[in-house]
Amino acid sequence: MSELTIWTYDWVPEGPRGFVRDLRLRWACEEAGLAYAVRTVPFEGRETNHLDRQPFGQVPFLSDGALEIFESGAGLLHLARKSDRLMPRDPAGEAETLQWTIAALNSVEMVSVPWWFLDITGAEPNGLAGWLGQRLERMESILGEREWLAAGRFTVADLLMADVLRVAKLRAFGDRPASEAYVARVTDRPAFRKAHAEQIAHFEAADAVRSQ
Repeated sequence: MSELTIWTYDWVPEGPRGFVRDLRLRWACEEAGLAYAVRTVPFEGRETNHLDRQPFGQVPFLSDGALEIFESGAGLLHLARKSDRLMPRDPAGEAETLQWTIAALNSVEMVSVPWWFLDITGAEPNGLAGWLGQRLERMESILGEREWLAAGRFTVADLLMADVLRVAKLRAFGDRPASEAYVARVTDRPAFRKAHAEQIAHFEAADAVRSQ
């Protein structure tokens, strides 16, 4: 039995399904051929019911034997160390992968998540739209010149960047054909399709339990 366990919620409303971030860890394991189990914490009471494992009450978190790791980015980098399918072992390829993985989190998602959150709540975005547009235009330029972000091949950096960019609201924020082609290319991978389908099935099965 695998020592890798990905923790997620037992149920979420329909809206976030397919985007809950345990998907990132499932996807990485599928790409790397790493066996894993999925376990859950209750969605109800999530703000406080697992603070011993995730200090902000979020998911996912990852167990690897005695190791406990929270934050999806940290979990992805941990998994990348286990498989060169996710990150090359040569210093240059590893450095490229690391920088683009962090860029997905710190330079793109750090702007995109507050932007769409403010947008859906109807709050004033306070200039975030312009900042986000600049970041997305930079990515459009970069993706117009290369197929993959690092090392000339798929890495965990592509997994994470594509997951950030595939949010429907973000994809509708301007016409960016290179970015759209990139997202389509990366999410057409069998590992993504399997991980995505299994997350959806997980939450749909919980619907049946809740309705009893």
